[in-house]
Amino acid sequence: MLDRVFDLYDTLEKQRIMLSFKGILSPELVTALLGLVERKMEAIEADPRIRKRVFNVVMECLQNLYHHNARIGLNENGEVKNDEPQGVVMIAHGERGYSVLTGNFMANGEVEGLKSQLDRVNGCEPEQLRDLYKETLNDGRYGKAGGGGLGLIDIARKSGHKLEYGFVPLDEDNAFFSLNVNVNA
Repeated sequence: MLDRVFDLYDTLEKQRIMLSFKGILSPELVTALLGLVERKMEAIEADPRIRKRVFNVVMECLQNLYHHNARIGLNENGEVKNDEPQGVVMIAHGERGYSVLTGNFMANGEVEGLKSQLDRVNGCEPEQLRDLYKETLNDGRYGKAGGGGLGLIDIARKSGHKLEYGFVPLDEDNAFFSLNVNVNA
């Protein structure tokens, strides 16, 4: 088992992983992770504009992980083991910039709506994203966790890239949602 720790460390180094977290999320933990990201970015990224863009993307992604979570977790037998919001986040620093990867559980019944929203955001050019953001802000319709989709629009605007995503069906009621956001340096 101890050899695996070095193997994990070596893999994370080779993949240039700045941060990797899996577990139960809380507002305090989100704040702590954001503080850690801010300090790491100050140490490795000279351009303050890129630091700000990456930080804003990470902040929105972590907020989405906390607020838009089915609050389920499956144990090895596929049974629900607690009702705390769980997620995974990983931030990598590559040759071309940064990748922010997140994942969380969600209800299968919400997959099509989220997919539709992601496809709508991905179908927009930068000017259209700005207009969609204003339109969403002004329409007054908000989801159960607030926002009404502003977070995804903001992530796409700050990253300047299409949002990469996937859904893994777990059972008839649950799925796992993965999001990858690239921010070029």
